[in-house]
Amino acid sequence: MHILENEFLSIKVKTKGAELCSLFNKKTGLEYMWQAEETWPKHAPILFPFVGKLKNDTYYYKEQSYNLPQHGFARDMNFKLASYDDKELVFRLESDAETLLKYPFNFSLEIVYRMEAEVLEVITRVINADDKEMYFSIGFHPAFKIPLTVNEKYSDYFLEFERTETIKRWSVENGLIGKPYKIVLNNENVLPLSYELFKDDAIVLKGLHSQKISIRNQLQNSGLDFFFNNFPFFGIWAKQNSDFVCLEPWQGIADSVYSTQKLTEKEGILSLPPNGVFICGYKVRSF
Repeated sequence: MHILENEFLSIKVKTKGAELCSLFNKKTGLEYMWQAEETWPKHAPILFPFVGKLKNDTYYYKEQSYNLPQHGFARDMNFKLASYDDKELVFRLESDAETLLKYPFNFSLEIVYRMEAEVLEVITRVINADDKEMYFSIGFHPAFKIPLTVNEKYSDYFLEFERTETIKRWSVENGLIGKPYKIVLNNENVLPLSYELFKDDAIVLKGLHSQKISIRNQLQNSGLDFFFNNFPFFGIWAKQNSDFVCLEPWQGIADSVYSTQKLTEKEGILSLPPNGVFICGYKVRSF
């Protein structure tokens, strides 16, 4: 376990998956991360080299088939602490013989946790260490604790979007993306939270205009602001009847039920030339 703190915040990050497992605000005295309780034993997995589920857990690249579980392998691997100082931790995962059996590209994946006063920034750097074009997706899956205090209930909370949105959710069928089927926001920017909201699995959004979503509650001024830029896909999810909500900016998405399973044709797939670098991330301000 690795700890980073300043006068405002304290965070804890695991070596496994370089996973953020605690975000504690010293001013409010509150823990903001879900503590991996029984209903969902994770905190904030990094999704790489794919986001979501592959059709039949299989993809094809240059006529060769490969198998990978949902969300890829990075979340289950041990990262190295590459560097640290009083403001940031940098973790690194590099391809090896094991990853090449599942994903035929040499890569380096860096996860940076950086603090500036009351703001935590999480940055990923994907580096193509191969001599050929590399195809990948990457996403974030942080689970935030709701309610934050014992005197509140889940339904006291709501999500406030930066912009007024009119947007439908896409159906999720055994982990695969189906069709747009239900309006989530109709010229509005507030989504009340309830356990019922997630009975049909994740709320999968495409083309969200907002680049900030705030978790707020009706009883007091405690919550957080979640900032993200230029992510084409976004997921909102909670395990049924569990006291958290995941805010998930994605560069990539689960396979469609209609997927050809060819890697180069995968929806949302990114590519990098040899030695290319792709950077993305998010910020959290708790209050």
